[in-house]
Amino acid sequence: MAGLPGLLDYRQSMAHDALAGKAKPSTREDIVVLEQVRKAFGGVEVLRGIDLVCKHGQTTCIVGGSGAGKTTLLRLVVALEKPTSGRILVDGEDTVPMGERELNRVRQKFGMVYQYAALLDSINVLENVSFPLVEHTKLSRAEIRQRIVEKLQILELDETVLMKFPAELSGGMRKRVGLARALMLEPQILVYDEPTSGLDPLTSRAVDDLIDDTRKRFGVTSLVITHDIASCFKLADQALLLTKGQIAARGTPDELAHGDNADAREFIRQSGVNVDAILASRTAR
Repeated sequence: MAGLPGLLDYRQSMAHDALAGKAKPSTREDIVVLEQVRKAFGGVEVLRGIDLVCKHGQTTCIVGGSGAGKTTLLRLVVALEKPTSGRILVDGEDTVPMGERELNRVRQKFGMVYQYAALLDSINVLENVSFPLVEHTKLSRAEIRQRIVEKLQILELDETVLMKFPAELSGGMRKRVGLARALMLEPQILVYDEPTSGLDPLTSRAVDDLIDDTRKRFGVTSLVITHDIASCFKLADQALLLTKGQIAARGTPDELAHGDNADAREFIRQSGVNVDAILASRTAR
């Protein structure tokens, strides 16, 4: 395919395509589709011909080192920026030619869980989580509070956290509060930006469980941007390795770990993570 050197033709085996970094043709099950997406800043191309397909109800993890283009890719997917070229379809709609009013409608299909939760330190949990409902609904204060309490309870937090400030919460609690806020408008797609960044290993794995439980409980599609290979291998239905603005490898975690893609094998080796143990624990569940 033009723009993705070394990729195999679509007519070749799907398994080879996956490990070589090629997306499969889209279907009705696909909720997010990127086709030959490129993005340049000041003449410097940051993303170079990205093909990506996220399926309804599945978890796609995008891993890569610093400067690989992960954050830029995230911003394009959620329509905060537009690509230099290519198509981006969200639930069948091409967002690239849309104006701001249409984009705002599409953005409500996404819930964002930011790195470090991105809570405002100067206001309490109730005020932090209520933002989407205040902005986009006409619910009363009582109705907003009730919705927030319901979501927090599902995420194993009780009403006592409502009046707390972010500084009074543990790292894991902050993640749950951030997730509650992302769920307020009942989005179809949850996007996680480095969800385990800054957390200790035990809390990181608890956050992984939270992401997976949320996908199952709410029926959402999950897109996880991360440098954490352990998190990726625990969560992903589809894993993609982004290197220098291109998808170097894609497939199931098992395909990346045991396939013949040298980029994937080297990235896993450098991570120092025992991915076979993680894959075995997934199989045992």
